[in-house]
This record gives sequence, structure tokens and C-alpha cells, in this order.
Amino acid sequence: MENKPTPKKVVGFKGFSQSKDPEARRPRKGIYLLPNLLTTGALFGGFYAILSGFSGHYEWAAMAIFAAMVFDGLDGRVARMTNTQSDFGVQYDSLSDMVSFGIAPAVVVYGWGLNHLGKVGIAAAFLYASCAALRLARFNVQSRLSSGKLFIGLPSPAAAALVAGFVWSSQSIQPSLLLSSFAALLTATAGLLMVSNFKYPSFKQIDLRGKVPFVVILSMVMGFVVITLDPPRILFMLAFSFAFFAPIKLLWAKLHR
Repeated sequence: MENKPTPKKVVGFKGFSQSKDPEARRPRKGIYLLPNLLTTGALFGGFYAILSGFSGHYEWAAMAIFAAMVFDGLDGRVARMTNTQSDFGVQYDSLSDMVSFGIAPAVVVYGWGLNHLGKVGIAAAFLYASCAALRLARFNVQSRLSSGKLFIGLPSPAAAALVAGFVWSSQSIQPSLLLSSFAALLTATAGLLMVSNFKYPSFKQIDLRGKVPFVVILSMVMGFVVITLDPPRILFMLAFSFAFFAPIKLLWAKLHR
């Protein structure tokens, strides 16, 4: 019986060993589990928020959106720390963000109070959702060209926190015409800030594996303690401050110029 010759290896023009065997050159298929599992958690948070909004449980819907923010903040960092970034993960994360931070907040705020405004409420909710889609599409295009230190336009999780935080903090108040009008204005403003050219810090340069002074850890603990005192209103205030930080900073600079 004639023996099958062993595939020979040749050296490519860059010095890498290349095999003539098709099986050896075939790329390995599969996706990274951990970061995409976290992205799935964020997607489920948005899905659950939509279902809770349809059922009238707006408090649970808002909490689900904030839970999705936690998962969304973890998946990218875990991928970078474990060197498991992939094009699939980028696209999956973008689709998850559209559901959790684009569609879910619009559905929740519309069911909570914008439906009392008729077509104006529909327009405000759709403006937010469409701006979220445009912002995510622009981010995917510009992500490989940017340094990663700044976001152009308000990030969609921060915009979702602004809208969901307002609904959550106003849960005990019966929506009036004035309150619904303010919610519509806030929703439309959050949408427009997402597609604006204002620059926001990304916080991606923070090294979670490095050493920090003890006072930093103490400050983080105190921050969690303060949030637990009144989560809805404090989270809304934090989202409001971050969302309008860039416009106020630019206005301040122009006034002093």
C-alpha cells in the first residue's frame, strides 16, 4: 500500500510558515463566549424592558435598561482585557444597543406618558429611536478612525439612562400634560444629542488592572452608598449631568472667549 505524502510547508513572503494542505489553511470557525454572553445579557435587559413597558410595569422596565447598561459596559472591557475582540462582537453589540438603548427607552417613555400627547408623543419617541440608530451607525463607521478617548455625540447608553431615569424617578407621579410635555422635550433632546458633534469622555482609557490609591476605592464605595439612598433620582441626576456636560462646557468656553 502506497503511503500518502506528507504536505510540505513553504515559507511565505513575510516569513510565516504556510502549508499547502487546504485543511491547514482553513480558518477556525466560532465566536468568543464570554464577551458575547455579556452582550446577550444586555440584549435581554432591553427585551425585558420592552415587555415590561407593554405591561405597564415602568419601574421594572427602567431597572432593566440600567441592568443592560451594566452588561454593555462589561462586554467591551472583558473583550479587551481577555483579547477576545472580533468583528462579530462589534456587530452583535451594536444590534444589542439598538434594542436596549434605542427601542426600549422609546417604548417605555411612550407608554408611560407620551401617549397622552398624540402625534407629538409619537414624533418624540420616533425621533429618539431614529437618532439612536443613526448614532450607532456613525459610531461603527468612525470607531476604527477615532482614538477611543472621546465619543462624538452622546453615547446611546447615557441617552437611555436619561430617559429611563426620568421615567423611573417620576413613577409615583401621575403623568399630567405638563409632565408629559417635559418628557417629550427631554426624549427629543436626548435623541438630538446622540447625533450631535459634542464630545463626551469615553472612560475607555481607565486601566482596571492597574493599581490605584486607596482613596479611589473609598470614593467608589461611597458613590455606591449614595446611589442606594435614592437610585431613581440620583441615577437620573448623574445621567442629566453627563448629557448636558458637553453643551454647557462649549457654551461656557464661548462666553469666556
